[in-house]
Amino acid sequence: MIRKNTLSKEVLILNQNYEPLSVTEVKKAFVISYLGKAQVIETYKGTSLNTVNQSFPVPSVVRLKSYVRISRRTLSPTRRNILKRDNFKCQYCGTKIGPMTVDHVIPKTLGGKDTWENLVCACVKCNTRKGDISLREAEVELFRSPKKPRFFYLVHNIVNIPDPTWRPYLFLDPL
Repeated sequence: MIRKNTLSKEVLILNQNYEPLSVTEVKKAFVISYLGKAQVIETYKGTSLNTVNQSFPVPSVVRLKSYVRISRRTLSPTRRNILKRDNFKCQYCGTKIGPMTVDHVIPKTLGGKDTWENLVCACVKCNTRKGDISLREAEVELFRSPKKPRFFYLVHNIVNIPDPTWRPYLFLDPL
């Protein structure tokens, strides 16, 4: 019998050249491997998908058999991604205590955009104090200038890794 939580586990999908492509659920990964479009590289230990007369290991990492051309990948500057990029540390006072918000360095009222370079993690107190004015007017400085992180920084710090067998494929451990 297949448990619902087994089918919803995450599976890392690698391109033919072992480059990380995406993350999907077990159900989709199993189907593409069963159809011969992907090869199971790593499995979740101790779990299996059972049919009436056959048992299959639950895939954790699958590699596509044909190469998929992709454009340069980027992550959006969402609230969660900004907070993780800044390590949940207020970029004005340096605290990690209390709830964190996202602040526009150049306020929207002054033409600021929702970009990696204009959004920073800020504690509620600093965000309220700065308000809709410039850094100079608020008499505050940033601990570090916000910038768009590189893809592998995002992989190392933002992507959740549910299975340790993923680490070598995400360039976190040697193969």
